[in-house]
Amino acid sequence: MDRLDLRPSFERFWKRIDNFSQHGSAVWTASAVNYSHWLGVNVGIILFIIGFLNTVTNQFLIRYWDWPRFVGEICYVCFFSYFVNIFANFFTAVGIGGLPIVVRAILSCLGIVFFCTAISLYQRANILMHPNDDTTNILRFMYLKKSAVAAQLVDFVPPIVAMAISFAVTKNLYAVNIGTIFSILCNGLIIQTADRLVWPTLKHNFKTLNNTKN
Repeated sequence: MDRLDLRPSFERFWKRIDNFSQHGSAVWTASAVNYSHWLGVNVGIILFIIGFLNTVTNQFLIRYWDWPRFVGEICYVCFFSYFVNIFANFFTAVGIGGLPIVVRAILSCLGIVFFCTAISLYQRANILMHPNDDTTNILRFMYLKKSAVAAQLVDFVPPIVAMAISFAVTKNLYAVNIGTIFSILCNGLIIQTADRLVWPTLKHNFKTLNNTKN
């Protein structure tokens, strides 16, 4: 159970460093921020809607309805925003937002490196995941010949298109900066590298309906 609790929290911690450094959010988060500004809706609600849509999409991608997977991912999304708020308050208290621009840029990229490493670990454990991380796992092992790089790039298409639509309407682009570009270019490569170098004996536990492992 420690593994179930700590890895997702570790990921949230570093993802929040990336967001709070003010040098761009991870791509899906950036799209949520833009729609929050456009629609005037709390970003947490947007993130929940995105998570719900991811969860439903995953059921279609695996080609059968997996109730434990569906319920687990919805629960994860509900708790995700709670932990993000805890870490946001912590980073406000320590003053990360007031650090020099170069330091914040480094922290943004460092946050991405560490949360991608955390994604590598808990994707391999495959106990309970955020639906978007499950989406990339499904794409990787069922559709894209086990390539984490390709899976991440395909997964980024919807939020990038969503931000393009938002920008076309509002003429504003929020939460996109160095960290966002670094995330687009490097997420898959970092995850794939972490698979090889960080706890390499922890193998992928990806399961299909027939309980096959890849």
